[in-house]
Amino acid sequence: MTNLILAAIAALVVGIVIGVLVSRSGQTTNLRQRRVEQQIEELRSEYTRYQAQVNEHFMESAHLLRRFNDAYRDVNLHMARGANRLCNDEEWMDELERETARARLEDVREDGVEPPRDYAPKSGPEEKGTLAEDFGLKKGNKPSTSKA
Repeated sequence: MTNLILAAIAALVVGIVIGVLVSRSGQTTNLRQRRVEQQIEELRSEYTRYQAQVNEHFMESAHLLRRFNDAYRDVNLHMARGANRLCNDEEWMDELERETARARLEDVREDGVEPPRDYAPKSGPEEKGTLAEDFGLKKGNKPSTSKA
């Protein structure tokens, strides 16, 4: 019977050792799980702070752009009022308009290079223009009309 008691005590000790080992391994997984959850919460709070900073940045940018536009409008109105009040010379305005129109029509640069045109100029008044139906055709040739 002592052998049976010793075997039972040995089994109890072995069971306790196994139980302690299992509980510690379970605690390490719980500890790891808690650490991962804590890291996830830290990342969430950091992301929330980042979103708040981005929102604040764009709100301030919108406010500054609105102030900039208001200031630009005020300067533009000031310049227009000043021009109307100080430059009330009709002859000067007519001359400015004629000069602007002349510059647009002539549009030749100082180096003599002209911008490309979307038409070919005629060399004389009797010459056909590029938009004429018979442009480039000789008098005896008639365009062939083919039926498909």
